[in-house]
Amino acid sequence: MTFNVYAAIADCWKALGLFWLIGLAFTKPTVRRQSAGSRLLHYVLAITGGLLIWGYLFPRDWLGGRFVPHTPSVALAGLALTIAGCLFAVWARITLGANWSGRATVKAGHELIVKGPYALARHPIYTGVLLGLAGTVLAIGQWRCVLGFFIVVLAFVVKISQEERLMTETFPQAYPDYRRRVKALIPGIF
Repeated sequence: MTFNVYAAIADCWKALGLFWLIGLAFTKPTVRRQSAGSRLLHYVLAITGGLLIWGYLFPRDWLGGRFVPHTPSVALAGLALTIAGCLFAVWARITLGANWSGRATVKAGHELIVKGPYALARHPIYTGVLLGLAGTVLAIGQWRCVLGFFIVVLAFVVKISQEERLMTETFPQAYPDYRRRVKALIPGIF
């Protein structure tokens, strides 16, 4: 039996999804949430990007062309990035604890978390997911994946804007200071 890099990448995403589903049972009640319109926009963008990455849209046209060679070393590098990104997202999710939600919300007794991965990026779950997606895109190596990746980035930008608004309203003194000190997604850069 040979090692299948693509199956391992799929298993990483399945494990992350399962971890997220289990985590739903351990969150605080929601007291405020993002608007339905912004949530819909976020989901449409995220789903479209995901469908492009995993090959369910445009699989046979020019977007199916390769941007990197199809080699075991490229696939393994993609797997390594996928694993690293998923683990970083899990670390951030564990650190966020019961304050977590799949949508932009404020929880009952919400706390501003600024430790662990939140000392590196204000939205480290997205940082981890995007790193993992970059690895998946690299392993698959097709232009459709690159397009899908940037659509997912746009989906996160929409969601981040809602989260930033809610956090600024909830923590009017602490959040602007935190925002000045810590970058949104890429430590020290963006």
